Amino acid sequence: MAAMATIPIRQITAGSQHEAELLRDGWRKQTTIGEPRLSELAENYRDLGYEVLVERYRAEGDGCNTCFEAGDAMGQFNGTIYLREGTGSAEQTDNDLF
Repeated sequence: MAAMATIPIRQITAGSQHEAELLRDGWRKQTTIGEPRLSELAENYRDLGYEVLVERYRAEGDGCNTCFEAGDAMGQFNGTIYLREGTGSAEQTDNDLF
């Protein structure tokens, strides 16, 4: 049986000075994803009352970024969603489940 190779994947950490500043300002890194789900998620989080910041994902550092690089080459947009507590503008509901 052949040995399995491990692909190093870039960890979600404060990898840049800019990202460290966002985290200090109260933003929380939520996910990195491509369109059309990126816009859908951002809108859903806004509807829930969060402040939403979307920044273009830039592949950097060691590790496997092949999917993101291939998407960029085809003109696809990948972004990282950051959240922080909003103004509480989410619509209130009378449903006991929520």
